[in-house]
Amino acid sequence: MQSFRYSHLPSELSTVHIALFTNVKNSAALRSRIVRASQLEGPEGDSEREAVNFAFIDARLICSLVHLQTAVYQAILAQAQGSLRTKTVHSEILWTLNPTNNITEAIRRYGVGDATTSLIVVRIASPGLDNVEQRMASIVDGTLAPLDDLAKVTDWASVKKYHKLNGEPALKDAAKDPARERVIVDEIVTSSVAMKSVMA
Repeated sequence: MQSFRYSHLPSELSTVHIALFTNVKNSAALRSRIVRASQLEGPEGDSEREAVNFAFIDARLICSLVHLQTAVYQAILAQAQGSLRTKTVHSEILWTLNPTNNITEAIRRYGVGDATTSLIVVRIASPGLDNVEQRMASIVDGTLAPLDDLAKVTDWASVKKYHKLNGEPALKDAAKDPARERVIVDEIVTSSVAMKSVMA
């Protein structure tokens, strides 16, 4: 797990914890738990919502750490400015990653699915939140991997499909050089995430 601090932001939004889990075995149960937590009422509901108070992101659709951090930062800014388009700062990350403005589609595409095997877990909190890695590991049945392993799980074909990049002229020029093509895709996708709040 890596943690990042944004000291210029409000304290409750200033710390971001990011972990990559591979070989995830409980994605269907985790998805059901998130849905159930959103529907529970009273103290039990509050407790369960806190237990799953993370962004759960399908790692296959993330091009780079910069791509992810851009989406996280955009979501934090939306929360700080009172302009969330979704219910929480964590679901806002999913919306920001999706190239369209459809919230349901964003959650379906970028959130944890029944067959997800590589998962990024993000927690935005104040600096005083303890045991974040243990909290993540207690709900995700998978192998904690270094964020550098993200490149090994990215599904470039799906990224290009969702962002409608298959006809992109810059990619046609780089078609014979997969490494260069991936850099271009990452730059385009990261730029679209950075611009989404302005364009929406």
